[in-house]
Amino acid sequence: MHKSVLLNESIEYLNISSSGIYVDATLGYAGHSSEILKRIKSGFLFAFDQDNDARTASDSKLSKISDRYEIIATNFVNLKRELSKRGVQEVNGVLFDLGVSSPQLDQASRGFSYKQDATLDMRMDMDKDFSAYDVVNKYSYENLVDIFYKYGEESYARPIARKIVETRNIKNIETTFELVDIIKSVYPAKKMRDKHPAKKVFQAIRIEVNKEFEVFETALEDAIKMLSKNGRICVITFHSLEDKICKNIFNKYTKVDDKLKHLPIIPDELKPKYKIVANNIKPTEEELTNNNRSRSAKLRVIERI
Repeated sequence: MHKSVLLNESIEYLNISSSGIYVDATLGYAGHSSEILKRIKSGFLFAFDQDNDARTASDSKLSKISDRYEIIATNFVNLKRELSKRGVQEVNGVLFDLGVSSPQLDQASRGFSYKQDATLDMRMDMDKDFSAYDVVNKYSYENLVDIFYKYGEESYARPIARKIVETRNIKNIETTFELVDIIKSVYPAKKMRDKHPAKKVFQAIRIEVNKEFEVFETALEDAIKMLSKNGRICVITFHSLEDKICKNIFNKYTKVDDKLKHLPIIPDELKPKYKIVANNIKPTEEELTNNNRSRSAKLRVIERI
């Protein structure tokens, strides 16, 4: 069962108006969307998800609350384009809950989990052709090392990539457990006691398959520009690199330009049009106890002023 992370905190920080237009950029299984929809009387909710299973389950759940929503079947990188198509140029709030949902991890056939055997897949959008199989079997040694370091912060990126290339030269790597066995074969035994050795590599491959960082950066920039006055964006991250992207973009829109800092008075038109409302909000001890997957979560919030 999927448990929405930082649910109470994100809903509180969205500061929902009953007549506002809100966007859940990462619908998932409608945990956050349900709470947003309950608070909307004359406004509207647009929710994005590229996963058909998630959309079907969420539609069933949301329809019991209200009809003031639309689920849009695409990646949130298309947020601005899809809202413009519907005549929406400004929104009162946007929520991004990044990372992979529990049902995706738990459904073995999706190939996200290193704990269950399945075909190497990891596509959030099942209509896309490119999958984890392509990364593992077609990327060069150098490219594999790069994504394992960059997206997984994996210390053993080189020996793992080398072993993958050696193995696939004999036969293609088809399943999650084949990949797990390759990783285990080069991981030092003492390190395997700390945590599962495949965790970082699987994360890196998932991020690469779904281009998660690139699409997030584009979508967050678009969402910020679409905010109405007093509108807010809440971003829940689970990875240090996506948190860094969020932090840098928020800083870009909320900090005074370095060239202007020496001025005794900064003209209003040159002052930032946004402010940071919350930084680095983490799950409570109670949530950590009830949902271990929330452990690495952080919430950041920006507001248009």
